[in-house]
Amino acid sequence: MKIKTFKKKAKQQLKGQWGRAALFTLLFGAIYYVIPLIIEINLSGGFENWISTDATNGSTASTFVITLVLLPLYIGYLWTFLSVIRTGEQIKLSGLLQAFSEISMYLKILGTYLVMMVYMFLWFLLLIIPGVIKAFAYSQTYFVLKDNPDIGINAAITRSRKLMHGYKWKYFLLQLSFIGWIILSLITVGIGFIWLSPYLSASNAAFYNELVKKQSDDEVVA
Repeated sequence: MKIKTFKKKAKQQLKGQWGRAALFTLLFGAIYYVIPLIIEINLSGGFENWISTDATNGSTASTFVITLVLLPLYIGYLWTFLSVIRTGEQIKLSGLLQAFSEISMYLKILGTYLVMMVYMFLWFLLLIIPGVIKAFAYSQTYFVLKDNPDIGINAAITRSRKLMHGYKWKYFLLQLSFIGWIILSLITVGIGFIWLSPYLSASNAAFYNELVKKQSDDEVVA
């Protein structure tokens, strides 16, 4: 479970398709982030009204609903890089839509998001640190749904928590290892994120894939 191993695996599997990964990320960002922002500005009555506190409060609910509806796009983005890590599969723009393939999965993803938000909100009511720890514990839930489409929402969250037992600090260090790239991306006015996001997502997918392998090995030994 070495951080450099996950990042090396990500770079190996993305080799030869960085351009495709950047285009994939650009399309995802345009739909998932830009469109809701444009709608929010329009609902606020224009940019000048949008930047005011009162107008922003009035459009936040609508933006949240739009983002929730588009959430499966984000899941499709994550799942695409899990496939890249496992099989070296070529990135396809249609991969963004894979979580929309069945209404049952679509609803399960929305339900999972809402349930996790409630759980984390309750943990954050205690203290920030317990909330962050639980966020790390639940971080593999959407990958679990990919591997186990028939699993229940709470069962998926529980499986993520069990997979992350003893590995939350390692996961935190993996995210922290990208801090330099994040700063560089911010300096480039966000342009760097077009390449950083695939790299980070593929590394996280490699982390999950290793967690699954380790659990399988432990079960065989037991």
